[in-house]
Amino acid sequence: MSLLLPPLALLLLLAALVAPATAATAYRPDWNRLSGLTRARVEVRTPVKAFVTQDIPFYHNLVMKHLPGADPELVLLGRRYEELERIPLSEMTREEINALVQELGFYRKAAPDAQVPPEYVWAPARPPEETSDHADL
Repeated sequence: MSLLLPPLALLLLLAALVAPATAATAYRPDWNRLSGLTRARVEVRTPVKAFVTQDIPFYHNLVMKHLPGADPELVLLGRRYEELERIPLSEMTREEINALVQELGFYRKAAPDAQVPPEYVWAPARPPEETSDHADL
């Protein structure tokens, strides 16, 4: 039985070392699915409360919708409020959520009541691919 103990201890140590490497990684946007992204809402409980209470007011076109008992999610919406994607937030830190929202193109204001520059009014929507004004000629 003593021969079994060292390999078992090594196996447990290996499992402990591998677990952090296989933990949830940061969300990577699928830009093909998000071509019509114009706004989002955060559906949240307490795990990301700091982001909700302190950061959301600074973002343009990002609103919070509280659903009791729901897991926190960032719901990405299109121009007609159609759902494009849901991103789970419960495993993310406040910093990771802020980085994600900015990577998605949401404009962060200097103050919650600050004006939004004209070029960011429709952010995070991206303009359609450039087309010629004379494409029909």
